[in-house]
Amino acid sequence: MKALVLNGVDKLDVEEIDVGEPLGHEVIVDVKACGVCATDLHMYHGDKGAFPNPIPLVMGHEFSGVVSKVGPEVTGLKVGDRVCVDPNMYCGHCRACRKGQVHFCENMIGYGTTLYGGFAEQCRVLEHAAYKIPDSLSFEHAALVEPVACSLHGIDRSGIHTGDTVAIIGLGSIGQLMLQLALAAGAARVVAIEPIAAKRETALKLGACLAVDPTTQDVKKAVEEAGIESLDSVIECVGRANTMEMAVEIASNAATVMLFGLTPPETRISLLPLEQIFNKEITITGSYINPLVSQRVIDLLASGRLDLDTVITDRVPLAQAEKVFSDDSYRSHGKILIIP
Repeated sequence: MKALVLNGVDKLDVEEIDVGEPLGHEVIVDVKACGVCATDLHMYHGDKGAFPNPIPLVMGHEFSGVVSKVGPEVTGLKVGDRVCVDPNMYCGHCRACRKGQVHFCENMIGYGTTLYGGFAEQCRVLEHAAYKIPDSLSFEHAALVEPVACSLHGIDRSGIHTGDTVAIIGLGSIGQLMLQLALAAGAARVVAIEPIAAKRETALKLGACLAVDPTTQDVKKAVEEAGIESLDSVIECVGRANTMEMAVEIASNAATVMLFGLTPPETRISLLPLEQIFNKEITITGSYINPLVSQRVIDLLASGRLDLDTVITDRVPLAQAEKVFSDDSYRSHGKILIIP
């Protein structure tokens, strides 16, 4: 089969590789669509991501497809089943797993991060990594189950109550998903903070009540002039020190600040504990991957409540996929799918 192989820093090659036969509880998934994530870009550039990754590696951890082969011990799937894949596999027996904190598993493996993933025509995965999807859910939408699952875990940790006002900093594909999920979680209003005009327009289309350009506007003043008296939850989806500091600064009393964006490991931010935390009594939290929320996301996507067609902006054939990583113009786009 053909696969996009990461062979070193900034080096991707389309190669012929052997996916092998499914063993034990494994299945072969014929990949139909695979999303490009910021984590993939970090690994491409040799940066530290959520997991240390080996070289060579077939990246791609947001994918869907059809089961084409099953191992001899597989009981829950059959050839022809339409599936998406939760790439993060937990051991189930370490201390974290036994405490119900599976995303902190001490023996984590990840398709597309530590094992070969979905930037390929086929991928071999464990049976319990594959979730059946309904016929009503397209493969392109199903490929977004993993990023929506990560976003939903972030929403779960954002302290949103019905009627709250939420601010989202960074309206790339994750910010666009967060916006929609915040509204689904009961937010009355969402303020989008984004320097790129096209992304501000997309945010308004997806339901934001206000879109602010932080490079030309005073965010606090713009919010006040719009008649918004408080920002009850602020979700940072950029992963930069200045935007994380902005999130803390604009948060209202008793707000929750969710730092969702992935930063380089050496990044530090400056805080004023008395003024920004003690006096305001804010909660600062983070969100790490997607612990056991995939089925909730499949049900949500099948309901049609999220506009994913707006979030997906590009569909690139596998043979041309290297340009998605080497051409920086793609950074201004929304969700990009690699189509084998």
